[in-house]
Amino acid sequence: MRILKEPFLYQLTFFKNGLSVNCYIVEEEEELVLIDTAVPEAFSDIMEAASTINKPVTKIVLTHAHHDHTGGLDLIKQALPGAMVYIPDREVRLLAGDLTLNPDEPDSPIRGVIPKNIKTKADVLIKDNDRIGSLLALSTPGHTPGSMSFVDTRNQALIAGDAFQTEGCTAVAGQLCPSFPYPARGTWDNKIAIASARKLYALLPSILATGHGPMIKSPEMVMKQAIEEAELNEQ
Repeated sequence: MRILKEPFLYQLTFFKNGLSVNCYIVEEEEELVLIDTAVPEAFSDIMEAASTINKPVTKIVLTHAHHDHTGGLDLIKQALPGAMVYIPDREVRLLAGDLTLNPDEPDSPIRGVIPKNIKTKADVLIKDNDRIGSLLALSTPGHTPGSMSFVDTRNQALIAGDAFQTEGCTAVAGQLCPSFPYPARGTWDNKIAIASARKLYALLPSILATGHGPMIKSPEMVMKQAIEEAELNEQ
């Protein structure tokens, strides 16, 4: 495991079979918020990292339903039974195995690996503009129909899930980085993903923190370039 730290934000990176995946710990004044739970093998390292900060994890928040973001959920919830679980409302159906689409959603297949045996249920269903401590929840569909991102209102750090990737290259969800193709292969709708990327770019975040790849400070230029490349590719 690799741990990198920015103000209020810890990035925990796990490496498995050529896949690197991040989850995040957001430090509040008296508590910790865990964003995503990585893969089951990461459980012990996540718990150890949280213990070194010496504050309790009181909230577990998911960006979307894919296995590399939800795989450790049951183990962490069992270890922290008092922690509240926050899941995007549209993603709850996916975690229950329901891959049907809403009438107003594009008829594209939902891609990526979604675990079939998650037992943990949501305590809170997250919607656009909900607040979770210092975090503002933002609906950013595209990678999956219900993907969410979170911006820390204290310093505009953006935890974007897989709306962007920074592993291999900086790219919008659905755009292929040959050296790390997995987020592109798992994306549901490229055009919706671009619209969500624009929404995040408009925030002018101070840090871009993604599900795969290093954190980027002052990411305005690289986000802009990634969006422009995605738009050209989808013409």
